[in-house]
Amino acid sequence: MKLCLGTVQFGLDYGIKGQKKPSMEDAVKILDFATQNGIDNIDTAFAYGTAEDVVGEFLKRKTIARDKLFISSKFKPNDLDEVKPCDYKNVIREHLEKQLIRLNTDYLDSYMFHSSRYAFDEAKLEAMYEIKKEGKVRHCGVSVYYPDEAKICIKSRFVDFMQLPSSIFDQRMKNEGVFDLAVQNGSTQIHSRSAFIQGLIVMNENEVPPFLEKAKPIIRKIDELCHKYGISRIKLAMLFVKQFKAISHLVFGVDNIEQLKEDIKIFDENLDATVLGEIAQEFENIDADVFMPSLWVKK
Repeated sequence: MKLCLGTVQFGLDYGIKGQKKPSMEDAVKILDFATQNGIDNIDTAFAYGTAEDVVGEFLKRKTIARDKLFISSKFKPNDLDEVKPCDYKNVIREHLEKQLIRLNTDYLDSYMFHSSRYAFDEAKLEAMYEIKKEGKVRHCGVSVYYPDEAKICIKSRFVDFMQLPSSIFDQRMKNEGVFDLAVQNGSTQIHSRSAFIQGLIVMNENEVPPFLEKAKPIIRKIDELCHKYGISRIKLAMLFVKQFKAISHLVFGVDNIEQLKEDIKIFDENLDATVLGEIAQEFENIDADVFMPSLWVKK
């Protein structure tokens, strides 16, 4: 498994605490450091505010050859909802062309639907696949949220790339056989996101906002276990995901270069499988409204 640098933090004030996005210059410096230190995958999306513009500015400076990078982006959420099936390809193509201009590149290594329910619409998947055949997209697929969405993507002849959530708090993909199915099938590249759940996993108990009150005992428990085994929560979060052979890349985000350096160093480390299993078992059945931001009710 390798690392993929996510860019949502570069385009939006992101995370549970709404951390301010870095300046364009600082974000480009982070991308430059990452790509000069072994990270050749970059993930972005139309929906990430100005993130595509940041990646475009980075590519414009040409500090690394484009063909040394794997760049993924995502179609505007829900934008095929009111479109007739005969127009799917044209609308996807129009969006893609605009995104390529913002990104300062003439192709994407992966282009995904950002609306996970599109996984069940074969006509939409086929339209994306047909766009791929035109040559400006190397892989295509869906960014999913639920195991049933992931499974249908793995089985689809129109999907060869998928992004999904996985973390020590969110073990649904493992528990419901998604990873096993992916290994058996072998034709879908999988990138995993949300290892830190917008920063929840590394927060102190007293930092957890009121709308996530039920997460406090879980944070307390993970803090106790990490102290018991002498590991950091960042290390536990990253290495839990690293163990799954079905996943080719872990998508992660940072706010500054020092944080990036720390994450790169941690990801190169290992954790005893027995210890990892014992800790993970404590969090196998957490309620979805703790680890799925789309279910958070902020008051």
